[in-house]
Amino acid sequence: MDTHDAVPLPGGSGTRRAGGDAAVRRRPRRGRDRLSRSRIVGADVSRARRSLDVVVSALALVLTAPILLVAAAAIRATSSGPVLFRQQRLGAGRRPFTILKLRTMTTGGPGLDITMRSDPRVTPVGSVLRRTSLDELPQLLNVLRGEMTLVGPRPETVALADGYPARCRWVLEHTPGLTGPAQIRLRDARVLDLRAAGSAPVDPQRWYLEEIVPRRVELDATYLRDPTLRRTLVVLLQTAVYLLRPQ
Repeated sequence: MDTHDAVPLPGGSGTRRAGGDAAVRRRPRRGRDRLSRSRIVGADVSRARRSLDVVVSALALVLTAPILLVAAAAIRATSSGPVLFRQQRLGAGRRPFTILKLRTMTTGGPGLDITMRSDPRVTPVGSVLRRTSLDELPQLLNVLRGEMTLVGPRPETVALADGYPARCRWVLEHTPGLTGPAQIRLRDARVLDLRAAGSAPVDPQRWYLEEIVPRRVELDATYLRDPTLRRTLVVLLQTAVYLLRPQ
């Protein structure tokens, strides 16, 4: 589940930009920094987790194929543009790959890499797909191909990753996931809504990098310190409960 889809600030028209191919500079802080990569173990996906990725993603693609076909038809019938949204994201070791999602926004104009709450770019069909997280289903192909894993940090755009605080950049070394602790906890609009704090930030992208990213990385660290198969299954169960409960 993509936390980019839940930033509750007013946005402009257009689509998200691809982010470019600039390399991410990394200056990790060590020592007392509790988010330092030196405190994290098991950065690579184990054989057991990879086996789980292949089995679950292949089975899920077969079972959800009818849903994908219906969603694709609805997208094509209600808005112009491709069915799939493709964008450059950073994979393990900050290597770029193309993430796949069902297109939920209009095409034809520039926009921020983060999606705002009540964003006018989101189509009516896209709104339903986002609310149910069905737009994420094509990422099962990314998991099957080994570009992503089932549980891990969200894959970041190249442009946003370049602006990560130094203490958070260790997370870019890990294989990104379809879901994870941060995706579950920071998905809710009530968690991300800053209106209760008094005023909306002038620069939404800077606010995302300085406020949301550290919170998200801290939550990811709770899993990445010990990414066992058992803990992976627990996060998948928590994700299923979250998606199935009334919104």
